Amino acid sequence: MTVYEIIDAKKRGAELTPRQIRFFVRAVADGGASDAQIAAFCMAVLLRGMTDEECFLLTEAMAQSGEVPPRPPVGGVIADKHSTGGVSDSTTLILVPVLCSLGVKCAKYSGRGLGHTGGTLDKLESFPGFRVDLTAERFARQIAQIGGAISGQTAHTVPADKRMYVVRDVTATIDSIPLIASSVMSKKLASFADVVLLDVKYGNGAFLPAEADAEELARLMVRIGKRAGRRVCAVVTNMDAPLGDAVGCNLEVREAIAVLGGKKNDLAALSLYLAQKILEEALSLPEAEAKARVRAAVDSGAALAKLEQIVAAQGGDARAVREPERLPLAPNEVTVRAAGSGVCRIAAKKLGEACLLLGGGRQRAEDAVDHTVGILLQKRAGERVREGEPVARVYCRGAADEALERVREAFSYPPEYAPPARIGRYFKAEEV
Repeated sequence: MTVYEIIDAKKRGAELTPRQIRFFVRAVADGGASDAQIAAFCMAVLLRGMTDEECFLLTEAMAQSGEVPPRPPVGGVIADKHSTGGVSDSTTLILVPVLCSLGVKCAKYSGRGLGHTGGTLDKLESFPGFRVDLTAERFARQIAQIGGAISGQTAHTVPADKRMYVVRDVTATIDSIPLIASSVMSKKLASFADVVLLDVKYGNGAFLPAEADAEELARLMVRIGKRAGRRVCAVVTNMDAPLGDAVGCNLEVREAIAVLGGKKNDLAALSLYLAQKILEEALSLPEAEAKARVRAAVDSGAALAKLEQIVAAQGGDARAVREPERLPLAPNEVTVRAAGSGVCRIAAKKLGEACLLLGGGRQRAEDAVDHTVGILLQKRAGERVREGEPVARVYCRGAADEALERVREAFSYPPEYAPPARIGRYFKAEEV
């Protein structure tokens, strides 16, 4: 058996055998497959698709391609959440402390931003000194001690997925539903979470533009989790407009802190909804009770205190949780005003691209991120606006003409516009 033969079989539309899939994944992990061969395999999958059986076998093989961290010696349910990526999506910074304050342990492995979407690890590093490179031992110990931890996975975890993802990113194969599903779920199966909630996004600012594709992906990932014996559920959410009012690391962390202090917007609504759904699954609570407990965690200040505890435990300056002005903003502030009158419509991807041009994101994995730049919305999608009214404040360094133009392009003002519902269908294992 050779890598070439496996690529050729998939190119011709054959269903790969368990042995072929395990052989290919092993070759990806140990260097036996070249980048060109990985690219050819990914393109063949994009064009030919995969059966559910192939998707599960690929996911399982990638999950087992490296180290699987041991489960911490703690009782109770351990939960995890994953988002497929969006703009102004800081739900993890809200959801994890809410759940931990309610007794649900959270083992959250997160990633960095790439392209127009922000990364949770970059945002956490807004807190000076915050460590996102926890060893497996320290990660487990922190979960046992304070109930939760947020970290990047080690270099030895799912190495096959890491290599395949880099190749997919530069070969226009990111949007293959089988490859997205296996990538996401391999990382979930390689962790020890009992309950996993997947936030599957679609729309202008997401990798999948169509709601139907997002639902297909959500169903597939829940089926993979069910087959693996995990409690996996998924919610489909819209990303046409930014989720929150802030785009950029320090601005988004400030906003997450504000939500834990009681601020209400789409970011707050989705974050607390996701926390509620995990609570329902983890503790077998009825919907009304789970919702009430989540609201109480915010209203009592317990969730904010838990964020402070997590930041301190991972070496960050926890004073910024109570004093968010410690997270500085870039020195130049530019107001962008409405170019017309009507109902505000906001293209999330344009704002993500503008933040990238400001230096607040990365085009390559090795790029540095400027945490101080960003965009703060003054109007939300669906609000009426008059020509000349402020619609955004941009924090930048030096000349930022191209970024400012991208911000202006993000806003349009049709006579009538009703934003689509942010939260869509919710899938449980028994429904797929």
